[in-house]
Amino acid sequence: MITVSTDKQKLDVPFIQHFLKDIYWAAGRTIEDVQTSIDHSFCFGIYLNDQQIGFARVITDYVVFAYLMDVFIIDEHRGKGYSSVLIKAMMEEPILQNIKIWRLATKDAHFLYEKFGFSALAQPEWMMEKKV
Repeated sequence: MITVSTDKQKLDVPFIQHFLKDIYWAAGRTIEDVQTSIDHSFCFGIYLNDQQIGFARVITDYVVFAYLMDVFIIDEHRGKGYSSVLIKAMMEEPILQNIKIWRLATKDAHFLYEKFGFSALAQPEWMMEKKV
């Protein structure tokens, strides 16, 4: 049985860090970094028979803006629709329903997010970033 939970107590932080430390967008994150990011985000764990198989988090002010981050399903469970289950749960989460603008960054999963209404930035020239 597949379930999605926002209970941070259920999250397996070593499991999350083990996956993120080698993935292109989070390479090198320490377990302390992962714990801090969890502490300061609205988090979702996805579980198959109570075993965590994926994760995602949202950084938000709960009204104007939300940024979707660190979405993953472990390799052995990809291709089974679990990413869609996770994103759907996030988009339907009652506490996140007032958000006006959702954003995310992806190198290779545009097809997934397009199913949930995400599209390329209408005016990317308005966006800026600072990397350290």
